[in-house]
Amino acid sequence: MVEHGLTLSSEEHPPVKLVEIGVAAEKAGFDFVSISDHYHPWIEEQGHSPFVWSVLGALAQATTEIEVGVGVTCPMIRMHPAINAQAAATAACLLEDRFTWGVGSGEALNEHILADRWPPAEVRLEMLEEAIEVIRGMWEGDSFTHRGKHYTVEDARVFDLPDRLPPIVVSAFGDTAVELAARAGDGLWVTGMPAETIDKYREHGGDGSIWSQLSLCWDPDRDTAIDRALRVWPNTALTGQLNQDLRTVEHFEQAVEMVDRSDMEKAIPCGPDAGPILESIEEAAGLGIDHIYLHQIGDPTQGFIDFWQEEIKPEIEGL
Repeated sequence: MVEHGLTLSSEEHPPVKLVEIGVAAEKAGFDFVSISDHYHPWIEEQGHSPFVWSVLGALAQATTEIEVGVGVTCPMIRMHPAINAQAAATAACLLEDRFTWGVGSGEALNEHILADRWPPAEVRLEMLEEAIEVIRGMWEGDSFTHRGKHYTVEDARVFDLPDRLPPIVVSAFGDTAVELAARAGDGLWVTGMPAETIDKYREHGGDGSIWSQLSLCWDPDRDTAIDRALRVWPNTALTGQLNQDLRTVEHFEQAVEMVDRSDMEKAIPCGPDAGPILESIEEAAGLGIDHIYLHQIGDPTQGFIDFWQEEIKPEIEGL
């Protein structure tokens, strides 16, 4: 059975608003919400990026049933994996069986802030696999010591662990990352509908859930939707390695200057028509993606959630 979720876009909304959207999503019948773990927004227009672990604590108290995922944390540079292990365990205690933790190899935009080296992709994947090893070791509940290639932990213990440890779902885009997700993760986290990535994950023995975000910009007026998408989220049209290696908001501002309205129209569904959104959801489900969440560019409580309840949800029940 496919689960359907809503993005809590931490780059677009302040922390209190994110909690309000989470509450609204639960009332509307979404199965889950997903929130990113970034230090910066992609561009200045987005304007926000609160500390995810604080927001998760607030969501745990403000909601009672909706599942919550983090999509995704880089658990290896900005914060040591031992600290991330404690943070995720605490979030899982508060959310009980409602928490899923996505992890990935990160972006320079968020991970360079302490002047740490930004390693090449192959080294980051090594670090990610070792970080997952550290996290799982600390979640065993005993005093933990680790002396590895990238991380050292001495006599550390996480005292507060949930009754059920959260799944660790690994983000992957290239072949090596897909192999890592299949080997070390409890699922695969992707963006959009990368059929080849999903096939390779299964070929390498991955049998966990697959999570993916589908971006869109709903509005009663199509031109307004396209203009908002271009203004607020032009980075969705950037492809390749740029998203991983650009270091600052200013660099992203420069990169998105090449994106125009026609790029946005091609990249995502825009406007009031449910048809393209339904087609995307059905295509994603057909690829085996079983956690599909929608990123509404703009405030979802200003019409989109009502639109989802009235025109999308009845059509996708039973997928």
